[in-house]
Amino acid sequence: MIKFILKGILRDRSRSLLPVIVVAAGVFLTVFLSSYLSGVFSDMIDLSARFTTGHVKIMTRAYAENQEQMPNDLALFNVSALKSELISEYPDMEWVERIHFGGLLDVPDENGETRGQGPAAGTAIDLLSSGSSEPERMNVRKSLVKGSLPANRGEALISDDFAEKFDVSVGNEITLFGSTMNGSMMFKTFVVSGTLRFGNAFLDRGAVFIDILDAQEALDMNDASGEILGYFNDREYNDLKALSVKEKFNAKYSSITDEFSPEMLRLVDQNDMGQYLMMSENVGSIMIIIFVLAMSVVLWNTGLLGGLRRYSEYGIRLALGEEKKHIYGTTILEAVLIGIIGSLVGTALGLGGAWYLQTYGLNLGSVTQNMGMMIPTVLRAKISPALFYIGFFPGVIATVLGNALAGLAIYKRKTSRLFKELEV
Repeated sequence: MIKFILKGILRDRSRSLLPVIVVAAGVFLTVFLSSYLSGVFSDMIDLSARFTTGHVKIMTRAYAENQEQMPNDLALFNVSALKSELISEYPDMEWVERIHFGGLLDVPDENGETRGQGPAAGTAIDLLSSGSSEPERMNVRKSLVKGSLPANRGEALISDDFAEKFDVSVGNEITLFGSTMNGSMMFKTFVVSGTLRFGNAFLDRGAVFIDILDAQEALDMNDASGEILGYFNDREYNDLKALSVKEKFNAKYSSITDEFSPEMLRLVDQNDMGQYLMMSENVGSIMIIIFVLAMSVVLWNTGLLGGLRRYSEYGIRLALGEEKKHIYGTTILEAVLIGIIGSLVGTALGLGGAWYLQTYGLNLGSVTQNMGMMIPTVLRAKISPALFYIGFFPGVIATVLGNALAGLAIYKRKTSRLFKELEV
């Protein structure tokens, strides 16, 4: 029976072509948009992890409550010993120190007098250690516009927008004004080794990158750090593994009664990232529900039109003695086969589009450069194993549902009406 129905579908294109096209289009949109949205959410999570949250982050309890203010007076002490213990206890993770600070950048003229000043949002990372992955993780190397990465102590990277505004060139000196960990005034002169442009106003607004040792010296933070970030070695965030690490660490090191005791947070505990992660995991289910409903309505109408065209066919089959339930059953089986064919075509097209977007991406740098949000400038899709079967749910279910509703007209055929039609 299946072979017979399949031959009918392939030979009578007027009966099957439109439903197959509708199903293929719906499945293509399901697969492609699912991969696209999954890629966007994954990139946003990855960007946040690399720049701000880490896969896990360690701070003092007091610092965690006020981290938007970058309160370095509440920073972690004895970080070298703490990092050694972390490396020993969690060898499958990489641990890095970071210090965030604010201040004022002063640009002197040839006489050493102030030529211009602007606010600075500073970040201190490990720029000079051999084998440090921080420049790549923070996308510093790829964001260089002029100059090079710092090669010696006392060198800094500044925003290219700031450099153009105040006519600062590579090799010029700038002075950073701010306050130390102990609240006293701080000023330190750096040589500009290069300029950066991330393509995002959130990062380009007066950004300054210096080495972590220079920051510790300038801010009186000897063996101290605002944050210690942990990253899984496979570079993929695993929430269950992060939860296990967090619970184990906090049980050993954190104390509710001591505001300066270290506390570990997961990525999902920070910056509302839990919502984004949940949305990225549920995006496939949301797309399936939407397209099943939408395609069912379209295929219902398509089935009704096809049923009208095949009204005489159903009448002849009933006149020959075929039971209504058998005709209805073959109609449903035919819908299943059409749904499978359309789903195969739509999945292949959707995966092709997803592969292209994953490989080449969609550069939105010109659109996002004035945004204050931290979002990826190149949007990419993400191909996952689920994409190979996710389209079959709306493709087959919607086709069967649409034809099941339209096929109910078979049971409304009356024998008296049938003979009258045949006489004509």
